[in-house]
Amino acid sequence: MKQQHDFTNGNIVKQIWTFSLPIMLTNLLQVSYQFIDSLWVGNLLGATALGAIAVSGTVIFTILSFIIGINNATLTILSQQKGKQNEAGLKNYINAFVVVLTAMSALLGVVGFILSEEILKWLSTPPAMIPEATAYLQINFIGILFLFGYNFISTVLRALGDSKTPIRYVMIAVILNAVLDPLFLYVFDMGIEGAAYATILSQGISFIYGVFDTIKRGLIPFIFPKLPTADEVATIMKLGLPSGLQMTVISAGVMAIMSVVNSFGSDVVAGFGAAQRLDSVIMLPAMALGTAVNSMAGQNIGANKWSRVHDIAKYGVLFNLFIMVMISTTVFFCAEMAVRLFIKEQDALLFGKEYLRIIAFFYPFLGINFILNGIVRAAGAMFQVLILNIISFWILRYPLSYFCSLWLGDKGIAVGMGVSFVISSVIAFGYYKFGIWNKIELNLQE
Repeated sequence: MKQQHDFTNGNIVKQIWTFSLPIMLTNLLQVSYQFIDSLWVGNLLGATALGAIAVSGTVIFTILSFIIGINNATLTILSQQKGKQNEAGLKNYINAFVVVLTAMSALLGVVGFILSEEILKWLSTPPAMIPEATAYLQINFIGILFLFGYNFISTVLRALGDSKTPIRYVMIAVILNAVLDPLFLYVFDMGIEGAAYATILSQGISFIYGVFDTIKRGLIPFIFPKLPTADEVATIMKLGLPSGLQMTVISAGVMAIMSVVNSFGSDVVAGFGAAQRLDSVIMLPAMALGTAVNSMAGQNIGANKWSRVHDIAKYGVLFNLFIMVMISTTVFFCAEMAVRLFIKEQDALLFGKEYLRIIAFFYPFLGINFILNGIVRAAGAMFQVLILNIISFWILRYPLSYFCSLWLGDKGIAVGMGVSFVISSVIAFGYYKFGIWNKIELNLQE
């Protein structure tokens, strides 16, 4: 238990830094699954196969988003229980989350597998990409429980103040993936399906190891599985359903933007796919800070220490601005070299480079959303954050990307998205400053 931290006391600046750094590293390792897949697929199988992975990855995130959103509610519930020092409540809610999320992930895995091809057609995926994208998508749905499982273990550990242990589990999966990818793709010549099998096998082994390790070392207060009480399920659904819908709104918005990208043809799809792989790395610090402040604020809300909650928000935003401005500058000057890691086709490369250079200096504004939404989410304001995300994606990001693309061509995709980042960060700050999120009472059951 020595790696678990009490955030209700101590130096906030130091705690944000030391707690968020392992989360950044863990997230970087997780992103490297797709990063490694993309490097091998892009270089061995070409731009069409890379585009198929980009489209499939968007769908996977969308189908998983509801479960991931409910999983995010664990940070709020468990961190508040940690702040209250309620050991019985921790054990019972961990059990309840395990039962509810396992059932939901299994159901969505089956539905996603059956509907894979139809979803891709609905997205206006270029016909040449559909067979490979469908195969990649269906194999990933087979392993959906593994993806959910080790992410859930990591979330619980972070709620308890431990951001270091998850690195071990993700590292195992990444190493396995790095070995299996070239084996399946190059040696066994399994094509795009080989990349998918490498990913789910790696995640499965990591998940199984994580379960045994946390039980053996007593890192998580598990109890023998039992059906959760009606009150526990009601609390999870009260927070989890809006949180799940938040993720659904986000991922559906990403899918909508993908349909705009698809309308420009295979070269733009491939270039966007390469840029999105880089996007996912670029945003890691802001995402990690959002997760860190969620857990830290949750513990302090549970302990009723509101002055520390506001200090956590302030320093979280400052850390985000400092880190993201440096990253944005680097991205602007290194865009072409970075995109070239994934694709060599000239038209696709040109789009990816221009997209990154346009959107680079908008990243800090998107980071502000991660931080402030993490703070208000820690209080249980899931429905309010849902509304903020609806505004961000469906009133701002998708319409602006669509209309700017009509006006400026494919360059308009980045312009529209960047402007939406700025406006949504202003709205998020307005709600944090003047909203009533700090009046919410969860009334958690023991």
